[in-house]
Amino acid sequence: MHYSPPDRPAALALYRTMVRIRAFENAAETASQGGVSAYGQQAAAGAAVAMVRGPLHLSTGQEAVPAGVCAHLRPADYLTSTHRGHGHTLAKGADLSRMMAELFGKATGFNGGKGGSMHIADFSVGMLGANGVVAAGLPIAVGAAHAQKIQKRDAITVCFFGDGAINRGPFLEALNWARVYELPVLFVCEDNRWSATTASGPMTAGDGASARAEALDIAATQVDGNDVFAVHAAAGRLVAEVRSGGGPRLLHALTYRVKGHVSVDPAAYRDPAELAAALETDPIANARAQCLAAGVSAAELDTIDAEAQTEVEAALKAANAAPWPDASAAFTDVQTTGAGQWR
Repeated sequence: MHYSPPDRPAALALYRTMVRIRAFENAAETASQGGVSAYGQQAAAGAAVAMVRGPLHLSTGQEAVPAGVCAHLRPADYLTSTHRGHGHTLAKGADLSRMMAELFGKATGFNGGKGGSMHIADFSVGMLGANGVVAAGLPIAVGAAHAQKIQKRDAITVCFFGDGAINRGPFLEALNWARVYELPVLFVCEDNRWSATTASGPMTAGDGASARAEALDIAATQVDGNDVFAVHAAAGRLVAEVRSGGGPRLLHALTYRVKGHVSVDPAAYRDPAELAAALETDPIANARAQCLAAGVSAAELDTIDAEAQTEVEAALKAANAAPWPDASAAFTDVQTTGAGQWR
């Protein structure tokens, strides 16, 4: 089904969210590989030293899903993410500059530089955290939604997870608990066709996320995850149903991860023809074409592109200049052992 863009301001806001995510991840990818940064400075004097520390999992090609879903969320709503969570975090309203600092391991990052890419969290916007364990965000989301219901809060929880997560136990446990207790949670499966370096299809019995949700009596909607306006329309309906007390719902967004499992993975195991076909459905190019057809000028879209790049370049400079965490920070935000003799 073809969806026309929503009203002009909403369409441009969705486009802006996607290009900010893409610009952020492109810059972070370069920084993680030890190349020249987007603002033209070498990572280290004469050496290819990565400025982004630790694993970096990109969501390039999946930008339409967080943009379309998070456009309907309020600050009081919660969100749980995956190890591929930059897009979710930005779409929920987190500060781009602080997230770049976190990737750099700097003290000005969301988690003081100790979380890195896979464990970003910003409770101030309801982002409860990315998670390095596949499917681990599902029970966290259900717990958060259960708390919202008990407290009678006018808020919902959105849980993003990948197609690989549906083959792990927490998926069944979380969906079952959400349905039994009629929790205000929207499950969003970003079906990007790959589980790390393995194609998901041959590893998944049955018809996938939608069929498994429906088997647990949770209504599921499948959508073209590379069409931001289709995602926006479907998510709007589902969020309204969850928010009005209708219980859990599942959105199954079919998309594609165009980069490797991590930023230094060339994905040589993938059929080049498959990748080429996927690139023809790029969500940002798709949205741009639809906006142009709806009467938005190319100059207006170009300005949004340029603004996103300028914002990311400023974030890179700030992260590079920011201080490292003080050594004493190693003893904060950790579970106490009581006596403290480990110090």
